[in-house]
Amino acid sequence: MNASPTVSFHDALRFWLKLGFISFGGPAGQIAIMHRELVEQKRWISERRFLHALNYCMVLPGPEAQQLATYIGWLMHGTWGGIVAGALLVLPSLGILIALSWIYIAFGNVPLIAGILYGIKPAVTAIVLAAAWRIGGKTLKNVWLWTIAVAAFAAIFFSNISFPAIILGAGIIGAIGGRIAPGKFVVGGGHGSIDVGETEAIIGDNVPAPPHAIFRLSRLLLYLAIGMGLWVVAMALLATHSGIDGTLAQMGWFFTKAALLTFGGAYAVLPYVYQGAVENFHWLTAQQMIDGLALGETTPGPLIMVVAFVGFVGGWTKSVLGPDTLFLGAALAASVVTFFTFLPSFLFILIGGPLVEATHGQMKFTAPLTAITAAVVGVIVNLAVFFAWHVWWPAATRDAPVSGQFEWFSMLLTVAAAIALMRYKANVIAVIAACGALGVAKTLLVT
Repeated sequence: MNASPTVSFHDALRFWLKLGFISFGGPAGQIAIMHRELVEQKRWISERRFLHALNYCMVLPGPEAQQLATYIGWLMHGTWGGIVAGALLVLPSLGILIALSWIYIAFGNVPLIAGILYGIKPAVTAIVLAAAWRIGGKTLKNVWLWTIAVAAFAAIFFSNISFPAIILGAGIIGAIGGRIAPGKFVVGGGHGSIDVGETEAIIGDNVPAPPHAIFRLSRLLLYLAIGMGLWVVAMALLATHSGIDGTLAQMGWFFTKAALLTFGGAYAVLPYVYQGAVENFHWLTAQQMIDGLALGETTPGPLIMVVAFVGFVGGWTKSVLGPDTLFLGAALAASVVTFFTFLPSFLFILIGGPLVEATHGQMKFTAPLTAITAAVVGVIVNLAVFFAWHVWWPAATRDAPVSGQFEWFSMLLTVAAAIALMRYKANVIAVIAACGALGVAKTLLVT
């Protein structure tokens, strides 16, 4: 059987470009689109090879859908195939978010825009709650994992313990628990099952790995050196521009750390981003963070692209290129944040891909990763509570947590959106659109 992929680079390029503009619905939706197009319709890759790649991406930190696209692109066309596939899932979203972020900054107080955001905020709260419900339903299978989730929630909500510390603690508990009671720390994959069967595909079950996918230590060291070199050069340029303590350099370092801590997807790392961007560096406010997630939910691409909004608003607020070039500075900051967030994802695939292709056995979650996933559920619930607090009591503060007027309309909209998502499995974009329309109607009627 021919081991060489016969998909032309041009055909693959067209598909990845299209995917970048239609990849709504978060990681589950993006993975579903790739499965339908690549496995069922185009038959570029078999079911088992697709799942094998997905299982690897699911245990990595970072956006798994973007990493899966990178992996399949790399498997078909080598290094540049992976870079193109992964980049085209991100770049359209970056351009759209830069435009939307500018509209938000420039026209956010216009009644129409304000009304849309007023309605979308409760929808975002419901979406985060639904994410916790979905992940928790697949993860929290016994009292051990429930205990870890509750402890993680209490740690971040009551004690304000940092997300990295929670992840480290959960991993240690999982490692110990895996030895004491290994059966309690075995959880299946996180995206639902796909019926595995034989599929005639260009990259089929029995097709050997192409030459570029065969592990070589020299290639691993080369990629690692290039990746580290890119990081060092980029950080050096930012430090040269505004100093190591400048906003752009701070963003580069902070989002490098965030990229290495995104176990469980974007919802899990958002509390960490909030702690840094809002509380520590003051790049944006809590309300702006919620608005940014609302915009991120309505655009194609990985949800973690909300960091581009954080970078844009932070770059604008801190005037990173001076007060006369606010837009250019903000766009540069958004691009810097995106670069440092996704650089590790490419390295994980280009370095780890050959090791994964060396064995086609199923990759399972280890006990530490299962415990981390359980902790992530508690962290996401904390995020939902935090959003609900700021949406229902907009004037509240830490010292006066229920001060100001209670937003009954926002509360009812949150409940309705949560029911639509969790009970009736409504489409996320449809829920956001409906809530936005109701927010506009409420705002215009009141004004």
